[in-house]
Amino acid sequence: MTITDPLVPPPPTYGEALAAGPTEYPDEERSAGRAARKIVPRSALGDWNPDARGHDALQTILAQNDIRDERLLPIRHGRMSASPWTYYRGAAAVMAADLASRPNTGITVQMCGDAHVLNFGLWNTPERTLAFDLRDFDETLPGPFEWDLLRFLASLVVLARDNGVDAATATDAVRAGFRGYRTWIRTYADWPILDVWGEKIAVDELVTYLSTPDNEDRIDTYLEKRAKKRTSRGASKKLTHLVDGRRQIIEAPPYRVHALSDYGELLDDVIVAYYSSVPENVAALLRRFDLVDAVQQVVGVGSVGMRVFLNLVEEHATGDPLFFQVKQAGPSVYEQFLAPSGYENHGQRVVNGQQLIQSASDRFLGWTRIGDLDFYVRQFRDGKLIPNGPLVSGILAQFATACGHVLARAHARSGDARAIADYLGKSVKAEESVVGFAHAYADQTERDHAQLAAAVADGSIPSAPGWP
Repeated sequence: MTITDPLVPPPPTYGEALAAGPTEYPDEERSAGRAARKIVPRSALGDWNPDARGHDALQTILAQNDIRDERLLPIRHGRMSASPWTYYRGAAAVMAADLASRPNTGITVQMCGDAHVLNFGLWNTPERTLAFDLRDFDETLPGPFEWDLLRFLASLVVLARDNGVDAATATDAVRAGFRGYRTWIRTYADWPILDVWGEKIAVDELVTYLSTPDNEDRIDTYLEKRAKKRTSRGASKKLTHLVDGRRQIIEAPPYRVHALSDYGELLDDVIVAYYSSVPENVAALLRRFDLVDAVQQVVGVGSVGMRVFLNLVEEHATGDPLFFQVKQAGPSVYEQFLAPSGYENHGQRVVNGQQLIQSASDRFLGWTRIGDLDFYVRQFRDGKLIPNGPLVSGILAQFATACGHVLARAHARSGDARAIADYLGKSVKAEESVVGFAHAYADQTERDHAQLAAAVADGSIPSAPGWP
């Protein structure tokens, strides 16, 4: 972020913020953080007792199938059973129940809800600049700040194990991620809220986190080149072909198919109703495009079975392509443990939560409801760069620090950064506790994955190949 007012000092660098130490607040501003320590002592922040979780992980996974397309459930089971890491990605509902089995601080933020390490990435802002931010909001809901933090930190250990990274390096990454979060939540506690809301973590700042003297230019060039390819025009070259002179999305059964007989009329209604959820200037822009083709699509791990459509539209005048993803939204996995969503439409919950958390969101975000099903709509790709496990595992501590920064900024936008900063404080109590949690919960994930894999192996639940 660039601050042009000479009376306002520029925000500190990461090193300056770390060296400054914790800010001391007046007693009346410390009360929320102090009170939270009495509810959840910092040394107990990472306590994990498997015997007190109060649910069966496999049954929690299967209970999510009720609102999903049953034809796709074997693919979901196949993807989740592939490894403890893919299980963790799809098991947000399991972790929600586990987190809810413990006391929480009561310090509320707009949670991402699924803040694992690979749900941070790059994409183009509406101003066409690359920003690094959280990228998945299906489970977003107001809730305790530490639930996001613990899901993020545990994911570092699960990912490390999946990629053959040793335990000491995984621990270093957890510490780095926690310190990145604590340092920046402390920093944001001193900022005017307009500055917090205006800050974007640009690609050059991410490069600073990840680079060494030997690789800075390579990382910068790699990210820029990759982002330029991740566009609707790039997707059109890769995912479409001409059929009788008309652009059509290429099928890849069962992961991408034109079998829309069950949803064709529904999809038309979704598109029409979506227009009413976006600002009029965006609706006016969209009226310059025609719907050309649509397919049903299988995406992600936890999302498999939710009804997802990939729509291709083209500009009237030039035929320039634009892809949209229309995705079913159900209740957040946290709603049964916290207050229900304040929105009647879960697509609206997702969109408004994303806009509250992110520094700059997709201008085409919108929502609709047809019958009993809620949907949200977003651009497909548009410069989106999603990290992968092998790449991240080689720079895990550096990447974790950047993610901690982003998560702190997200929480500072919607919550009380001073309360969080004071709760975490200056001692090592919270850090040591969350390091223990990250490893203990990675162990729990391995046990839960083994339970699912055994059910797949003995035919108790149906499974199909997860990926093409």
